[in-house]
Amino acid sequence: MHPAPSVILFTTLSGLGFGLLAFLGLGMPSVTGWVAFVFYAIAYALAVGGLLASTFHLGHPERAWKAFSQWRTSWLSREGCAAVAALVIMAIYAAGAVFLETDWRFLGVLGTVLSIGTVFTTAMIYTQLKTIPRWHSPLTPMVFLSFAVAGGALLAGRESLAPWLLALAGAIQLIYWAKTGKALAQSGTDIGTATGLGDRGTLRAFEPPHTGSNYLLREFTYVLGRKHALKLRVIGFALAFALPIALMIIPFSGLMLKHLMAGLAVLLHIAGVACLRWLFFAEAEHVVGLYYGKR
Repeated sequence: MHPAPSVILFTTLSGLGFGLLAFLGLGMPSVTGWVAFVFYAIAYALAVGGLLASTFHLGHPERAWKAFSQWRTSWLSREGCAAVAALVIMAIYAAGAVFLETDWRFLGVLGTVLSIGTVFTTAMIYTQLKTIPRWHSPLTPMVFLSFAVAGGALLAGRESLAPWLLALAGAIQLIYWAKTGKALAQSGTDIGTATGLGDRGTLRAFEPPHTGSNYLLREFTYVLGRKHALKLRVIGFALAFALPIALMIIPFSGLMLKHLMAGLAVLLHIAGVACLRWLFFAEAEHVVGLYYGKR
């Protein structure tokens, strides 16, 4: 798949934003007043910023509102409905914490459930696609959810919990790579089934179906070299998980230095998640590539 910057920003930022909102809804950290305002401002900037970035990948962004009507059949529509519900509920909860210094816990828990639900619906947009075997796996929502929860814990300053959640997210990412690396080959789909000529013997692509480019070639036949993929996996894994964990478990002296290292861990994690999200799309093999001889 073509790794569009807008979708990478969307999946990276919105996951972190809703992950932070989930922890804030549970009172982690339990903050009020201007401190709460800062936390919620960061969470909303990430969540809303990510959602807005996703609209730039649409052919007609001005029609995005129409997607809300298809919630019965579309995971994209369900994602939109869940996101709006989570943002509205958490806005009310945040108003109580910021302006009234109260904790409406029922709203907070409901907002947490909706925030996690939003991340799940985002993951299901990709998981449901049988035409991309690498994504069509129960591990895909596990990756999205673990990233959101780990990133949310990191942003919420849960120093004792975040390293464990980061380690868990890293483990799930490794399992995802191991289990889905040969998903296309194991799907039973090849150039024979793509062309309908598989019963006539072994096939190979002689020439492409046409001489010019088209939408399918631009969006669904992106090929990433195995050597480059391995390098990016190492870089992304180190930035997203290994280095932030190291910065959090190393005992630094001085409160200012601890805060600086915590901030650096957050920045490294965001950069790493963005790298892994790029790989998530770049390594996805759409079966239409078989028809064009690209797989």
